[in-house]
Amino acid sequence: MTIQPIKKNNILCAVIESDKTVITDTQSALDILMCANYEANTKNIVIDKRLIVDDFFILSTGLAGEILQKYINYGGRIAIYGDYSYYTSKPLKDFICESNRGKDVFFVSTQEEAIDILTRSSLI
Repeated sequence: MTIQPIKKNNILCAVIESDKTVITDTQSALDILMCANYEANTKNIVIDKRLIVDDFFILSTGLAGEILQKYINYGGRIAIYGDYSYYTSKPLKDFICESNRGKDVFFVSTQEEAIDILTRSSLI
């Protein structure tokens, strides 16, 4: 796993890159947040949805809720990018829509959108 710091609009975010799944549970998600804070001096995380275990996107597992609540509790913000079009779960679609209305958790299509949304000064 590598953490690439990106600065835009004078706001830092950490782009997480890896060849394998890096978020598998709450602890691994927190480890990424703390590594980004230490290595890139930011708690703004940009990550491809392919790097997150599939259970995250099955809301009944509770994993998404646990991880995202921890991020918010620790002052973290996260933008997860990827293709969500093949998900048919109405609760997941509602969750994504509701999250995107806030200021801490975002689900977008591209890495560029993820960086843009986390570095918008109007959201901070």
